[in-house]
Order: sequence, then C-alpha cells, then structure tokens
Amino acid sequence: MRFSGRLPWDLPPNRLAAALERRRAAGGQILDLTQSNPTRAGFHYPEALGRALAHPGALLYDPAPAGAAEARRAVAAYYEARDLSVSARQIVLASSTSEAYAWLFKLLCDPGDQVLAPRPSYPLFELLAGLEAVRIAQYPLRYDGRWWLDWEALRQALTPRTRAVIAVQPNNPTGSRLEPAELQRLAALCAERGAALISDEVFADYPLGAEPAVDSALGCAGEALVFALSGLSKVVGLPQMKLAWIAVGGPPERREGALQRLELIADTYLSVGTPVQLALPELLAAGQAVRRQIQERVRGNFARLAALLAPPSPVELLRAEAGWYAVLRVPRIRSEEQWCLELLERHGVLAQPGYFYDFASEAYLVISLLTPPAVLEAGLRRILETAAG
Repeated sequence: MRFSGRLPWDLPPNRLAAALERRRAAGGQILDLTQSNPTRAGFHYPEALGRALAHPGALLYDPAPAGAAEARRAVAAYYEARDLSVSARQIVLASSTSEAYAWLFKLLCDPGDQVLAPRPSYPLFELLAGLEAVRIAQYPLRYDGRWWLDWEALRQALTPRTRAVIAVQPNNPTGSRLEPAELQRLAALCAERGAALISDEVFADYPLGAEPAVDSALGCAGEALVFALSGLSKVVGLPQMKLAWIAVGGPPERREGALQRLELIADTYLSVGTPVQLALPELLAAGQAVRRQIQERVRGNFARLAALLAPPSPVELLRAEAGWYAVLRVPRIRSEEQWCLELLERHGVLAQPGYFYDFASEAYLVISLLTPPAVLEAGLRRILETAAG
C-alpha cells in the first residue's frame, strides 16, 4: 500500500519522550516545567464559562461558512477593546489556529510554493505546510541581548514563489515582539514582493513587563494583505473549546477577494461547532477573569526567574517581552539533549531543549511560565545545581 509522501511518517520517538515515559511508568517524581495547558495549571475558571455552552440555539443547525454573525461581532469587539477598528465582515472563524494556517496555505499557495517562517519558532509549521504540499523556508531571529529580525536574511529568503511571510509575535518561545515601525516595514516588504503577511498573535495579551498588549499587524497593513490569527486557546485559556479566528486586513479590494475565497474554503469544512460559536460572546467576557490570572502568573514567574538568575548565575535568562515561555541559556558542558535527560533522570525536572524549536545553536532550555510558582522555583534550583556541577 502506497501512502502520501507529504510527511515523514516514520519519525522515531525522541530520547527525552522515551525517558519521560519510563519515569512516569516507574512512578518517579516529575517537576514539569513544560506545562502549557492552562486548564491543568491551577487557574480558576468561572462557572459562567460552562453555562455559556447551554445556549438553546445550539440544538438548531444553521451553518454560516465564515462563522455566526454574533460570534464574529464578539471578535470584532475584542479588537475594538484593543483600539483596532475591525468589522465582523473581516473575521473568519476556524476550529484552531492550526486549521487557520491550513486554510491560508490553501488560499495563498499552489503545490510547491513557499512560505517563510521565523527561526526559532513554533515547531509545527513544517508539518502544517507539508500537509498542503507547501514548502517552509526560514528567516532568522538573532539575539544580542534582545531578539531582532535579520532583515537582510529575510530579503534573501524571499523568492518569486514566496506567497506569505509568517510573523509570530509574540514569538513562541522567544517572547520577542515586533514594534509598530517593524510591522510596517515588514508589511511594506511583503507588499513589494507580492506576498501576504500572516501574523500569529495568539500570545498578544500577555506582556511580561509594564508594556501594553502587543501591537497587531492589522494596524500596520498599508498595501499588504494581512491575516491576524488568534483564538480562545490563549485569549481566555480554553484550548478545548476549539475556536480560533482569522482577521483580514489590507487594501479593501484585496481584502474582499481574500474573504470571499476564505469563505468558500470554510464552507467546504464547516468545522466550528455551533455551541461554541453561540457561547463566544460570553466566553470572551467571562474569560477575562482567566486571562487576568494567566497574566499575573506569567509576569510573576518571569520576575522570579530574573531574580533567581541574576548575575553571576551560570544560567542566563534571555530577554523576553511577552508570551507564556522563557528561554534559559545553560553552560555548554553537555548537549541540550544531555541536559534534558540529566535533569529528568537524575533530578526529576522536565524541560524542553532548544532544538525542539529549531534554535540555531546550543545550549538552551525552554520552560513554561504557566508552571505553578512553587514548582517553577523548585525545578529552577535543580537546574542551577546541575549547572554548578
């Protein structure tokens, strides 16, 4: 039997996953510094979130390809609260940001076309693109005390078959963000080269310092066609609700052409459930309480890390501006894989290696800022003990 060659189907399990399975089977203690599921991170979810799903209209099937009008208006109101003028007409609902990427690749690309993605970043782009017969090429983010976009390398990566540039901002896992002038420059470059800008803004509500929420590319579109992605998974910590959205910006004629085609794609799948669409206004309203808890957790944890890793610590906390993750630079006395295996097998600490996110060099560890503070501090002290030898 022949299967599609879109993906490498025979990927072996990595050594860290195997070690984790062994430790769990043996009942060993695990200080999990990778927890990115907010529903398992000790937050309080208001009862109103559950009641919102009991809308009587959920028993009536009345499909709307781009999403129910009331749900799309609720998303538009979310942007209005961030001082962005986005109409409900500019919103298309999807079941997840992964599905949103798949739809955008369908919209923008023919088989063999190219999409540019940042490095380091979200580890699923290759798989999502491969399933659409699209190629991912990378442009680098550099670090010199602050993460910055290498504009010359980005220009060199653009080709006549580049159909879109992905900006993940805040970046997962680096926590870097693009300033409004940088977003405008990126949008202008995309317009110049005939490419769309896909701005993944799922962590935009989680600045780690006193800065306001991260700027959206929707406010900097200019002549570029811009697609901003977000959803319930991060905005209110409800990944299980399976609702995300694409907000489309740019010149009206191009924007309308994109929306018409996106609606046809969405109509082909009709993947978003009726109950969650009808509940969306209440989920976004009541979910603000969850968002505030997450905001306090990630800010507090990042401040704890900064205090515990102040010089002359052998472990360096890399600068981050927003998001749910922190990156630690550890001594290159062993490989990242060896670091993670040592921490797990000898000290019961679970962290992710930088190569999971395609860091260009070693040695980095990625940890989640959703981790309960006591667990985070205990795990970090064991990392420091390991670094000290």
